[in-house]
Amino acid sequence: MSDKAAALSGLLADQRQRYRRWLLALSLVLAAAVLLSLQSGAVGVGLEVLWRPVSSLEQQVFWQLRLPRTLLAVLVGASLALCGAVLQVLLHNPLAEPGLIGISSGASLAAVLTLSLAGWLGWNLPHWGVSLAAFAGALVITVLLMLLARRRLGQGALLLFGVAVGIFANAILTWLLYLADDASLRTFLFWMMGSLGYGQRLSWGWWLPAVLALLWLVRQGRRLDLLALGEQQARLLGLDAQRLRPRLVLAVCLLTAFSVAMAGVIGFMGLVVPHLLRLLVGGRQYFLLPASALAGAALLVLADLLARQTLITGELPIGAVTATLGAPVFVWLLVKRHADA
Repeated sequence: MSDKAAALSGLLADQRQRYRRWLLALSLVLAAAVLLSLQSGAVGVGLEVLWRPVSSLEQQVFWQLRLPRTLLAVLVGASLALCGAVLQVLLHNPLAEPGLIGISSGASLAAVLTLSLAGWLGWNLPHWGVSLAAFAGALVITVLLMLLARRRLGQGALLLFGVAVGIFANAILTWLLYLADDASLRTFLFWMMGSLGYGQRLSWGWWLPAVLALLWLVRQGRRLDLLALGEQQARLLGLDAQRLRPRLVLAVCLLTAFSVAMAGVIGFMGLVVPHLLRLLVGGRQYFLLPASALAGAALLVLADLLARQTLITGELPIGAVTATLGAPVFVWLLVKRHADA
């Protein structure tokens, strides 16, 4: 018996060591991506702004444009990947992610409708009003998804619900685009295609709640490991799932609303990152959550760098970049699941 216990203890120690190595590697990749992003751009200024005198233009480019945009990419990428990993446990659906099941679409639609209504009525809408509308839209869709999941309608029904929400949101947005003036057109296109270029203009007051929600969610790995066993089994092991679920839902809604308010709709981040990490290192949520946050942050920083550097005269929508990278992976996951079944 002692030999088995010693073997199990050694196995767990090796597993923890492997997890630490992966987390260190992902941290180094993220640090390299951030440094590359800070150094890249039309204006040749980078980290040297910290230790040598530079012009006022270079100061402005680094401190007011490049650094906030890079930090925004880190926070949005980490939020979307983390939300995807959590939703896949909450909804018992390995294909769940904020964009694919309609949460991002609901947040985007609520925000754009609020902007349109404020414009038609002549209201001077504060930035927190847009963020609050995005949070409300994300919360409504998430609650509906939770109700569908409780009725055990199957994974296909949840995906179809998300597709229907996305189609409805795109239809309303198309009408608004058709009726919008030139001043509103760029804002609506920002919500539809995703961009980190406008995020600095929105309220920075949401950064602190989003960071706190992100840090809290990363620490819920052990509880999510229990929740993945099923509610009854989790209850027997001492987890109060009835109290945990609403908190997880609120954290996911807050992070999704923050991401949509700051960067528009960016799809597939919450699907691709957790699945690739599961294939590489397994599915323990205790490791998967921090790893997803690090990998999602690094991936979105690199995707934003690609979006900025591809065109000489402008930038690509980052939502188009992530969709181009993520759609083939999504098709592969569907084929793989069908083959495994």
